[in-house]
Amino acid sequence: MTIYVFSQLILNWYHINGRKNLPWKQDKNLYKIWISEIMLQQTTVKTVIPYFKKFMLRFPNIQSLNNSKLDDILCLWSGLGYYKRAENIYKTAKIIKEKYQEKFPTQFLELLKLPGIGRSTAGAILSLSLNYFFPILEGNVKRILMRYYGIIGYLTEKKIEKKLWNLIESITPINNTGNFNQGIMDIGALLCTPKNPQCNLCPLKKKCIAYKEKNWIKYPLKKNKKIKLEKKSWFVIIKYKNKFWIEKNIEKKIWNNLFCFPNFDTEMKTIEWLKKNKINTDQKNEKIKSFYHKFSHFTLHIIPILVKLSFYKNFDDTKRIGVWYDLQNPCNIGIPKPVQKILKMFK
Repeated sequence: MTIYVFSQLILNWYHINGRKNLPWKQDKNLYKIWISEIMLQQTTVKTVIPYFKKFMLRFPNIQSLNNSKLDDILCLWSGLGYYKRAENIYKTAKIIKEKYQEKFPTQFLELLKLPGIGRSTAGAILSLSLNYFFPILEGNVKRILMRYYGIIGYLTEKKIEKKLWNLIESITPINNTGNFNQGIMDIGALLCTPKNPQCNLCPLKKKCIAYKEKNWIKYPLKKNKKIKLEKKSWFVIIKYKNKFWIEKNIEKKIWNNLFCFPNFDTEMKTIEWLKKNKINTDQKNEKIKSFYHKFSHFTLHIIPILVKLSFYKNFDDTKRIGVWYDLQNPCNIGIPKPVQKILKMFK
């Protein structure tokens, strides 16, 4: 199959079957495409859509982002995960204000200098918003290329990455680049899926090596799954009437800049903190069952300790910023999913 035929098959399929109703495709511009591409990093379209809609209502443009605080952005991001992306959006907005007078840059090399934007994301932003000729190589595209050309290897191999970039550069059409890029991503997301691909509906099946071999599962090769580490964390849930004491995580590996219950990695540290803050742990409180929260590289076993106070108290000795979170009048701050889960129990 010639390069022209390959790209035309993608474009023809997209014209009929492509996802043209995605919210960032409506009245699309550089700003919307940028936000959507950052949100879509390591996250599915289905998960992103409600977050994107809320984000656009609150921050419809660069100016509104620059008039906000990081906490405002993290508040809307709460539950979406990979919070570094929200920080990158905040940092990028400041750079665009200072360096580009709040006008989103349209030069590929300038985009690469912005936080959280790599080669593929930059290509996606410019091709999907302005139809500039830039190829993309995200997960769906990599999988299609490896299956179609029968490339055996691991996605993490540098030689495989280089080979795939060379291929996609040769395949991507100069005209209709944006539709081609969206089309090939849609095929990967809807048809050429990691598990149980719908090969019979794929426009590329005629020359696809994986389809001919009836063995799509080996493209790409999968490394043996590592046994996930299990870590423990003791959450001290301090409740006074309808309010809960939560603190800002600063310089932490997980949930950085998000607000969380005071948490500790050993029971001993938990007890020491409670004693230091003169909190009685002998009171008979209702119990909250422990639960697990999964990260990409480990599982966190969360053990909640509920403490009900009969008087109002601030924990000024803490090195972290703390607030009393009111369930009836919540403040605009970022809260990770496990904390949201516990708070919902009391709503």
